[in-house]
Formats: sequence, C-alpha cells, structure tokens
Amino acid sequence: MATLITDPDLEEQIRAQRAEWGVDRFDEVWDGTYLINPARNSEHQHLLGKLVWALHEALVSSPAIVYPGVNVSDRADDWTKNYRCPDLAVALPGGIARECDAYYLGGPDFLVEIISPCDRSREKLSFYGHVGVRELLLIDRDPWALELYQLHDGELKLAGQSRLDQPDIVQSTVLPLTFRLIPGDPRPRIEVRHTDGVQAWLA
Repeated sequence: MATLITDPDLEEQIRAQRAEWGVDRFDEVWDGTYLINPARNSEHQHLLGKLVWALHEALVSSPAIVYPGVNVSDRADDWTKNYRCPDLAVALPGGIARECDAYYLGGPDFLVEIISPCDRSREKLSFYGHVGVRELLLIDRDPWALELYQLHDGELKLAGQSRLDQPDIVQSTVLPLTFRLIPGDPRPRIEVRHTDGVQAWLA
C-alpha cells in the first residue's frame, strides 16, 4: 500500500531519520516526489553482487566504469528534484552521460534493474529513454526472466527475452556480452558470456 505524506514536518522527520540510519541510499525523486523504494532482500543483493563482479571481470581490459548503483538525472541545476538510481550502471568513454560527482547527467550506456515486489522498475523505462540510456537489462524474479531493452527514437524497446522455458541468448549491442537465464539452485543463474567465445561467468 502506497502512503502519501502531505505534512512537511513529518516528511522532513522521516527523511532525516532515513539518512541517519543510512537506508536512503536508493531512495529516488520523481519530478519532485520523494520515492522510498522497497528494501533489497538477500537474493536481490546476492544477485547484484554477482552481476557487478561478472561485468567488472568481463570489462576489466576496457575503459568502461561499472557502478553498483548511481544517481541518474536529467537536470544540470538542482538534480535532486528528479533522479533515478538503477541497480547497476556501465559508463563508456564518449557516451552522453556526464559525471557530476554525486550523479550522472544524462544516461549511462548500459543499466541493470532487478525487480522487487512493489517496486516501480518498469515505470523507469520512459525516464531512462528520455536521458539516453542505450541499453537496459531488466531482471524479473516472478516469474524469472531477462528482458533486454534498446534505445530507438528516444524510447527503450524490448529487443530480446530469456526465460527458463525459453532460454534464448540476448546480445548487447553496447557491451561485448550476451546474457542467458539458466536453471540453478536455489535460484536461476544468469550466464554472462563474452563475445570472444571463451570467457563466461555465472551470476
């Protein structure tokens, strides 16, 4: 159940408390509305850690920068009025995103969003397309599926999907990588494979 707080004193108190506890790292602001996202459960965090490791290893010889979360905004002035925080981001040299210390202005080249119950990951796609994110890998866990979106005419559109009942390979056009969902225990695994045909990692 969503809760709308219109009392500015209570809002300030809650935000200050979240900052004090250190749990506001992945909060976002959508066009001036403060959004508290669901807490990441252990599966989410484990999967994210594996993905960060896999992409770092895969891109270690390139000048790409892999971030386990970063603020992305469309505003040069007062960026805190409108920003999103993807689970993982990759910025490549020559991309449109500009590093501004606490945030990126414009979209990093490649993003990953891991869906949690009650979150709004899918609703971020229009924003990411607006800021020029070139590709986004969306990981759904209910049911498990990988969805690769690519930028076309300012919109992120579905380019490929990998599911347990149809484990197709989805290929990035931004990174030299392919992704595939495969069975695993206690959860499905994500195969990250370099296009050199030799290197592969499991997340």
